Amino acid sequence: MKKVNYAAIDIGSNAVRLLVKCINEENSAELMSKVQLIRIPLRLGEDAFTIGVISEEKEKKLIRLMKAYKQLMKIYDVVDYRACATSAMRDASNGKEITQRIAKKTGIRVEIIDGQEEAHTVYNNHIEQMFISGQNYLYVDVGGGSTEINLISNGELKNSRSYNIGTVRMLSGMVKEKEKEALRTDLAELAREYVPINIIGSGGNINKLFRLADKKDKKASFLPIKSLRDTYEALKALSPEERIRQFKLKPDRADVIVPAAEIFLEIANQVNATGIAVPTIGLSDGIIDSLYTKNKI
Repeated sequence: MKKVNYAAIDIGSNAVRLLVKCINEENSAELMSKVQLIRIPLRLGEDAFTIGVISEEKEKKLIRLMKAYKQLMKIYDVVDYRACATSAMRDASNGKEITQRIAKKTGIRVEIIDGQEEAHTVYNNHIEQMFISGQNYLYVDVGGGSTEINLISNGELKNSRSYNIGTVRMLSGMVKEKEKEALRTDLAELAREYVPINIIGSGGNINKLFRLADKKDKKASFLPIKSLRDTYEALKALSPEERIRQFKLKPDRADVIVPAAEIFLEIANQVNATGIAVPTIGLSDGIIDSLYTKNKI
């Protein structure tokens, strides 16, 4: 193996992403480089979290998108791929049937992964170089349907949990109070056991919040909680249409960015964190890392 392309398809509650990366074993400085990233906001969670199924209309669009992604993977000479569906497809009673129809009509095998595997896949994104020995980190990935949390202490994964609290789920008014309580209770427990805790944030919303914030450390990709709160207050005061105009947000980002900020602020408050480190990594990167590891063995 010298230079090959791998692909990840992430079927999320808000958007469906295709990430293609080139693995170049001859370049030790940059083993993996991004070739292409496409993100289409299908909003599968709008159906799954309110009516419990993916509608026929959304299923048709998803199948069309999978056909397009398959052709793109051929164009980019992808040698291996993995397609994972998360919270919306987990919740939808017809999720499994849809993956069967996708396989039949497109040839793409889609796995519906549970929250624990999603959390582990995100964590496995070779981010250990970010961790300083002897310190505690909470790796937080906020999606449309769920939030994944990994607690890393002294370089070891100590705790990995998933909660049905996500941006699209919040907008749909479908987050259960017991889920919020479970998150608060678990975080309070972790905060007592591990002091202090540093947060690493993952997902499109925290990346956008970082770019919008006034006071931040660009070099260290560090977003102080005060700056996050100021940005949140500024966004919350506006309608989604006003956010699009003033902050140049895409329509599918303009509504979910506020609940995303609320989730990050709640977590930071519970563990007394002063800020959030924001590397641009997520589930798709973790999938490609696992593909590379699997094929290298």
